[in-house]
Amino acid sequence: MTRVLGWDVGGAHLKAALADGDRIVKVWQEPSPIWQGLDRLDQALATILAEVEGVERHAVTMTGELSDVFASRSEGVDRLTRLFAERLPGDVAIYAGAAGFVSPEAAGDHVADIASANWHASATLAAGAIEEALFLDMGSTTTDILPVAGGAVRATATTDAERLAAGELVYQGFTRTALMAVASEVPFAGRLVPVMNEFFASMADVQRVVGTLDEADDLYPAADGQAKTLEGSRRRLARMIGMDASDGTDGAWEWLGHAFAEAQIRRIHDAALRVLSREDLTDDAPVVIAGAGRPVLRRLAARLDRGVVDFSDLLDCPAERRDAVCRAAPAAALALLAARRG
Repeated sequence: MTRVLGWDVGGAHLKAALADGDRIVKVWQEPSPIWQGLDRLDQALATILAEVEGVERHAVTMTGELSDVFASRSEGVDRLTRLFAERLPGDVAIYAGAAGFVSPEAAGDHVADIASANWHASATLAAGAIEEALFLDMGSTTTDILPVAGGAVRATATTDAERLAAGELVYQGFTRTALMAVASEVPFAGRLVPVMNEFFASMADVQRVVGTLDEADDLYPAADGQAKTLEGSRRRLARMIGMDASDGTDGAWEWLGHAFAEAQIRRIHDAALRVLSREDLTDDAPVVIAGAGRPVLRRLAARLDRGVVDFSDLLDCPAERRDAVCRAAPAAALALLAARRG
């Protein structure tokens, strides 16, 4: 059986999934802050490759070309493609969305298709495995919202700019989103209070305070560089409204966390309603959920009154890998799609 390694090159994380035939057998996720330099990506790549043997084929998708270390998205696609073509042994293919797989040498002719196309891989796999569904993937930074039906991805947009306008891409993530990007005011102690436009806290602090965070999903330092503890998160939340943790009870900070969590899910809910209003799906179509933010997406599915299917239910993988596969859905999907090419 062919062993294929699928790579999802993000701006903040490098994810990889190993397919042995039509089964995902292992998944990796490493922090790779490209904005700090491509040497950080090199380190993450070397860490994963050190644990891989017998891989005949590699497939690569990316969103890291958006990093401001590159002067343009085109430059980002070019440099990331060349880096992986040089570092990976064996056959290397680049994923170009609806255009399929292309060689590294041909990547320059498909920049618009390659840039930020990881969502297309996940949704394509889902479309081939389920009759119809609303596909949702909430990662650390963004959320993808896509109808799939009739074996096809029913996206109306391809570029990030178009997808933002269509509601198919929402810049709200499970851990890395700054709270000033979630709400401009929140309820606290019976009043609506303004939120400071400072990076004092992130959604990781919110998830920790409300009890929905798996610490394995929070791979970056806290906004203040201090301890990633419940007490530290309460302190950072308090600072967002100009207070100290000692100015309120533990319960007050938990309520504040719920206020931010609610504000975020409303943003994603609004985008999902915009996509659903196109009537691509029946009322019975379930929601397929992927990404670190599955706890949030389950709540959203309940609001939409739709059943829930985990992304890992759509493919073959060991039971102990199910969560990891859901976190790295594009990498897993890409590995399987490449393996099925023969």
